[in-house]
Amino acid sequence: MIAKISDFVKSHFYDIMLVIIVALLVLLSFAAGYITAKYQSKESIIIQKTQNQ
Repeated sequence: MIAKISDFVKSHFYDIMLVIIVALLVLLSFAAGYITAKYQSKESIIIQKTQNQ
């Protein structure tokens, strides 16, 4: 069982590394965007009802 996994990893090493690198970049981009949005100062949205009769 371990030998089969080892052979699979050896034969697909570059593909596995590519997937890992892309996933890490996606997570890093999401975290950077989340942190940036969290510390931006923005006005809160105020909903006002108008009385048109």
